[in-house]
Amino acid sequence: MSVNYSQLPLPAHYDPGRVGELWRVPYEQRAAEAEAWAARFGLTTARQDSRRVALLAVDVQNTFCLPDFELYVGGRSGTGAVDDNRRLVEFIYHNLGVITDIIPTLDTHQAAQIFHAIFFVDAAGRHPAPMTQVTEEDIAKGVWRFNDHLADSLDLAPAYVDAHLRHYTHALARQGRYALTVWPYHAMLGSVGHALTPAFEEALFFHSIARLSQPDFQIKGNETLTEHYSAFGPEVQFGPDGAAIGAPNLALIDKLRTYDAVIIAGQAKSHCVAWTVQHLLDGLRNLDPQFVERVYLLEDCTSPVVVPGVVDYTDAADAAFAHFAAEGMHLVRSTESVEAWLGE
Repeated sequence: MSVNYSQLPLPAHYDPGRVGELWRVPYEQRAAEAEAWAARFGLTTARQDSRRVALLAVDVQNTFCLPDFELYVGGRSGTGAVDDNRRLVEFIYHNLGVITDIIPTLDTHQAAQIFHAIFFVDAAGRHPAPMTQVTEEDIAKGVWRFNDHLADSLDLAPAYVDAHLRHYTHALARQGRYALTVWPYHAMLGSVGHALTPAFEEALFFHSIARLSQPDFQIKGNETLTEHYSAFGPEVQFGPDGAAIGAPNLALIDKLRTYDAVIIAGQAKSHCVAWTVQHLLDGLRNLDPQFVERVYLLEDCTSPVVVPGVVDYTDAADAAFAHFAAEGMHLVRSTESVEAWLGE
């Protein structure tokens, strides 16, 4: 008789009231508890799974998920990412024996990148404010230009970057992407904001010990001259001279195709999650169109970017998810039975 792993209880260490807080995971204690938990419930190692299920967790980092951090994704409710992560963490614990592997992505930035204020100046030498939209017209008119004081540090010729900005903003508009946005400094490499949010990290660690499954971290967003919302590739792949400025992550698509089901959650629904799913969809069209039906989007574990009084991407996010469903992907909720999704 098989164990219905989706009925696993929440472990005693889990405190839903701390999901929105910053704290240190006690690894040694959790490791011992995870091994005991696996023994108690008869959990097998992940490599023994007859049905392989991957959880692709997009950018579940402090910078996006904790209210006091740089680019907190509150959604319209104001509590979006905290509520999402509470449900996501509980989903992991309840389905500890169902999830084979967890693949977390890490948005990874430094100060001088094309979407941060220091990269640009106006005629008076001032930087754009966070959330400024830099359009093709702005670049053509000289509203914003490259801060050429960065040229030596970045090993870039100012004339090349000026040409790149014209090319880049034109490419975004032509491809129907979001306009180039100057984001607050966020997900800074080596910072506390770059780290996974503790409640999720703890669940990830607990799963890795209980199932003997090493997480497969995916770094994204560290290219200087392009945005990189998607886990599978940059917003613009080539510069004005045809040289690559970022490469598609085809290896990750190939890896995901080895699973019987891929579950996707994380932040933000309107940006990194939406473009990750879109790039996955685009890649599958050529490689394995039937695989689309094996993709499950945890709709209650992701929220859109909303800055009250400035910008609200909720409608765009919802439209994207409706499109994914129309293409054959499944919109599901964390409280539903994974076995029911998979027809078991």
